[in-house]
Amino acid sequence: MNTINETDFHFPKQKSVYKGKVREVYNIDNDLLVMIATDRLSAFDVILPRQIPYKGQILNQIATKMMNDTSDIVPNWLIATPDENVAVGYLCEPFKVEMVIRGYLSGHAAREYAAGKRTLCGVAMPENMQENDKFPTPIITPSTKADNGEHDEDISSEAILAKGIVSEEDYLVLEDYTRKLFERGTELAAKRGLILVDTKYEFGKTKDGKIVLIDEIHTPDSSRYFYADGYAERQEKGEAQKQLSKEFVRQWLIKNGFQGKEGQQVPEMSDEKINEISNRYIELYEQITGETFVKANTENVLGRIEKNIAAFLAQK
Repeated sequence: MNTINETDFHFPKQKSVYKGKVREVYNIDNDLLVMIATDRLSAFDVILPRQIPYKGQILNQIATKMMNDTSDIVPNWLIATPDENVAVGYLCEPFKVEMVIRGYLSGHAAREYAAGKRTLCGVAMPENMQENDKFPTPIITPSTKADNGEHDEDISSEAILAKGIVSEEDYLVLEDYTRKLFERGTELAAKRGLILVDTKYEFGKTKDGKIVLIDEIHTPDSSRYFYADGYAERQEKGEAQKQLSKEFVRQWLIKNGFQGKEGQQVPEMSDEKINEISNRYIELYEQITGETFVKANTENVLGRIEKNIAAFLAQK
């Protein structure tokens, strides 16, 4: 199976390339950004050694759909998607924080709660909660935007302002947009029989100073979903919730002795495990969007992507 690990393209007027954990971003003439979703898999802030077939296409197409479904309430950077793995948008200066919002006590928040903590990023969490309980109101728990190889760190809104990472005026907009997007995401999920548990949003500023949503939105890499059917019964019995997210990868890694900590080795991922993860991502796509996933032609995947990007840029 041809997967996308990394790219090395050279487009007309290309200024630079930024390679993130999963996406590679080409700066075109300090005006446009061409974002390519690779098939790399990241967990615990570590890029795993093997790629997952169709993962990049899935993330790109979910993010595109969700950007279109929220553009009436929050402006975003997206202009076009000239290829299944590619999004093109306006050049933005990213804010150096990720806006994490949680509707339920799950994942990182649940692990912190189990360790006895009752505040997360300066936000109080109620007593007597059990894992996967719903918060009275969603809580915003930002994290720093770390460089590759570094871990994102929890940070309070007070610390963000005190360190001058984001101005108070801009931060109020980020919080407002975060709550609006989560509310819309919750509504969209409910239509698919899902619960949007938690997610993260990233924002940037365009050259004219407008704050816009960037990167991915409501994908299984950036979000956690539960199946609504049976949620209450499972909570009552103290059973694990049926999830739609990348958490199944994290749990497999934890079971095999890896949490991204120093000295730990990534467990070997067999072809069978890679195909299983790919099929789970396809299931995620179809459940989240309500559409049948159509696999793109991967015979010469890098050639296809380069050709489609070049054709789009030639029209600009």
